[in-house]
Amino acid sequence: MTEWLSRTELLLGEEKIKRLQQSNVLVVGLGGVGAYAAEMICRAGVGTMTIVDGDMINSSNRNRQLPALVSTDGRPKAVVMGERLLDINPGLDLTVLQEYIRDERMVEILDRGFDYVVDAIDTLSPKIFLIYHSVQRNLPVVSSMGAGGKRDTSLIKISDISESYNCKLARILRKRLHKLGIREGVKVVFSPEPVPGESIIRVEGERNKKSNVGTISFMPPAFGCAIASVVINDLT
Repeated sequence: MTEWLSRTELLLGEEKIKRLQQSNVLVVGLGGVGAYAAEMICRAGVGTMTIVDGDMINSSNRNRQLPALVSTDGRPKAVVMGERLLDINPGLDLTVLQEYIRDERMVEILDRGFDYVVDAIDTLSPKIFLIYHSVQRNLPVVSSMGAGGKRDTSLIKISDISESYNCKLARILRKRLHKLGIREGVKVVFSPEPVPGESIIRVEGERNKKSNVGTISFMPPAFGCAIASVVINDLT
């Protein structure tokens, strides 16, 4: 074991560290939630990761997204996060995909085989596609619901999607997955905290977006850390 994981080994033990080092995790979406999930999974000692995002960093990301700095403005999120992860663990077997993945491309990536899949996509159709095809391949998957418009970290829940409640995205996702024959077996991180109507504005001309929701600095990272806890605890 390398020295940088010594404190983790004190908690988990040598056998579980070895298990993490032999694990392969896919993280799709590197925004406010996904980037924190990816970094915490890396810091826990997972040995192989694939990270995916086609978006560029802009100044509006800086209030909540891990890779967003003045110095990284305009750079690809996937590339910046790849640099961070390798700076944490230079021995990480890392694949960086700077792209929006859909349909056949997503299937191609999933067919590479993973020990865990993290869905941190904020667009509904590719989110459903990723979850569906992960379940079809018996790949464990944890999905992030909406962190926008919320500010009470004590209300964050981890459950099976069938047990989620008072979350608009989870409700829509449940209905769509039901039509595909999936009623349970997908873990989600969600919050039942109501979203104030005044925190939502309509937008035009943004890729895959009809509205923007107000966000606070600490809520997406808390979701991301909860997701990482699911992955690491299940893998060990």
